Amino acid sequence: MALTVAQAMTLPGMEMRLLAGRAGLARAVRWAHVSELADPVPWLLGGELVLTIGLGLPADAAGRRAYVERLAGAGCAALAFALGEAVTSVPAEVLAAADEHGLPVLEILTPFIAVTEAVARWHADERVRGERRVVAAQEAMARAALQAGSAGILRALAEHTGGEALLLDPHGTPRASGPAAPSPGRHSAAGARAAAGVPGVVERPWHGRAVAAARSAARRSATVLDDGIHAVQVQSLGFTGPPSGWLAIRTASPLEWHTRMLANQAACLLAMELAGVRANRARAHAQRAALLSAVLDGTLTPRQLGELCPVAPPYEVIAVRARVPADAAMEALEDVLPGPDAEDRAFVCTRPDGTTLFVLPEDTRPPDPGLSDAGRGEVRSRGARLCDRLAAPGGGCRAHDLEELPAAARHATALAGRGAGAAPGYTHVDELETAALLRDAFLPEAAHRFSAAVLRPLREHEARHGGDLVATLRAYLEAGENLELAARRQGVHRNTLRRRLTTAERVSGRPFTDPGHRLHLWLALSLGDLVPPGRPRDGENA
Repeated sequence: MALTVAQAMTLPGMEMRLLAGRAGLARAVRWAHVSELADPVPWLLGGELVLTIGLGLPADAAGRRAYVERLAGAGCAALAFALGEAVTSVPAEVLAAADEHGLPVLEILTPFIAVTEAVARWHADERVRGERRVVAAQEAMARAALQAGSAGILRALAEHTGGEALLLDPHGTPRASGPAAPSPGRHSAAGARAAAGVPGVVERPWHGRAVAAARSAARRSATVLDDGIHAVQVQSLGFTGPPSGWLAIRTASPLEWHTRMLANQAACLLAMELAGVRANRARAHAQRAALLSAVLDGTLTPRQLGELCPVAPPYEVIAVRARVPADAAMEALEDVLPGPDAEDRAFVCTRPDGTTLFVLPEDTRPPDPGLSDAGRGEVRSRGARLCDRLAAPGGGCRAHDLEELPAAARHATALAGRGAGAAPGYTHVDELETAALLRDAFLPEAAHRFSAAVLRPLREHEARHGGDLVATLRAYLEAGENLELAARRQGVHRNTLRRRLTTAERVSGRPFTDPGHRLHLWLALSLGDLVPPGRPRDGENA
């Protein structure tokens, strides 16, 4: 808190009265300084209460006006005269210039040394008071960190600095805020923006300046933006390596020393909090990635996955043609799935072919009726936003339930990298007309019954005698009925493959030379690959 001229006039033992310049009573007094020079400005730093008996006043009226103008321009707090020594009254030109420039002119009856000591004592006491406030605020922020994490730290920082605080992620995206006043209601304009954006962030006009400063800053830095009314400090978070985020705080100008200290303390607490969150998030990510990989590899059933990690269907399955590090994947998910629990509502795993697979809850919110068709598609496509965020091509497919996840993953992976959709670098299966038409031509339950009926004799024979007939037949048909190629793909001798095919032909009941029989077998084996999953069920909108 600054010592104003008005407060200095009321300090213990002070005898002063205001003669002119009432508009400047809120000027801050940094120091009290005696000067009898005709031009003391070169020896001043600003914020001084200049004490004089008037020896340095110019003899002419224009000179006296210029004297006041120079003091006001140099940022002096006030000009105080001890009358009766060199001058018996303050010249009218001085008073008029003081009113014009808002520089308080005082008559002082207290010895100059007493004024200097009183101002120095006030600043010393204020320093002690400030240190006590800092300690109390640090304790409050530490308690808030334990009780409410990052949001609590921001609220405590805002409360104890009388300002507002904002937490940004490493890319400068707002994640949480700590307003000095209660958050706007649901029906206010700011409340509506908060509800539509990131939970926990109440949008303020100054946020744009903080975001721009963070995004343009060096890897690790602190910046202060001061417009003379408000000061915004933006500083990086983290102890080593690239910033783990950014803290921005906005207070009245100028930025007080205790505010800087509290901001540094909050930055340390936030960095530790983020480090803990990142570690927990990495563990959860690794566990969920292992479970999803097990489902895709066939060692865990989709039903078991749903029991271990319940995520409400339907799903948007996105294959990104890149190996995405865990931290980058989680940060991208936070943008696509706003909120602190993004990792609990999605699955991410890297596949052996170098593709990163994302399984997200499908965005079922109705589109904004004011958006164009292109804009509506962009808002509804989480896959497009995810690929854009990761700067990598990808493909997407809908899965109505967990049972459809493996098939949806195969179709999304096949589409990854085509970039033929509405958003560059991302193609959803619904954007490919033939695939969508083929899917709509089949009922999933009927297609499953058809495949089961055609392949039942082969599977029953396998169950009794072994032989891997279904996989052998598929390899043979996929190889264009080339025995040598099919045997290599199966990793068996061609004679072994031939014996299995003979058995499969006998068990199936019809020769493989029958085109209709081959078509039935091929459809039964490949419907899951040919027909994308995610067909709307009864009662759903197509």
